Amino acid sequence: MKITIDGNPDSAEATISLAAGESFLAESGAMTRMSPSVEIKPRLKGGFFSSLARKALGGESFVMGEFTAQQAGEVSIANTTPGTILHRRLDGETLVVTGGAFLACSPQVNVSTKTHGFRQLFSGEGAFVLECSGQGDLVFASYGSVIEKKVQGNFTVDTGHAVAWDSSLDYKIRGMGNLKSTLLSGEGLVMDFSGNGTVWVQTRNLAGFSHWLVPFCKG
Repeated sequence: MKITIDGNPDSAEATISLAAGESFLAESGAMTRMSPSVEIKPRLKGGFFSSLARKALGGESFVMGEFTAQQAGEVSIANTTPGTILHRRLDGETLVVTGGAFLACSPQVNVSTKTHGFRQLFSGEGAFVLECSGQGDLVFASYGSVIEKKVQGNFTVDTGHAVAWDSSLDYKIRGMGNLKSTLLSGEGLVMDFSGNGTVWVQTRNLAGFSHWLVPFCKG
């Protein structure tokens, strides 16, 4: 399997080149085009309850598409929002991905829904994230460009801009100063990361954009 990404950082598309017999899984509706030698069928990754949890709690598709090459071919996929697509080869480590950022993976990659308790619930990004682990390829996407930050110590990210991070990093949610500052500054809540690892930060905030757009949608 070979993964090529074009169009970063604004309008990215990933092309997965498959040898005969190779497969990968992608979010429902992500495919933009594919070779006639590639077949697609629905797949409940991890079973019914695991798929239901990803849909209800993680914001991902209930049914994924499983693409299998009968002969050598390729499939191109894209995210629903404009932005960057990233590829990470997992070799036994775990990557935490926020809801809506997961795009595709090898069948060998485990994708599970995890709760990080009330600290994630009040982050504005939901109470659940996806933990991707095992051996294989992982493709995830952002809204806007992505800044990759190597953390050695402490690092702070706005909750609406965190895309993914290494599970080796710990974090806590806090407000920007006191309650008044948190509510009125326009910054809301942030994630304080600590430890050693990588954080992927998106330059745009989809929730912020949707709030900005509301006044223009009124009749």
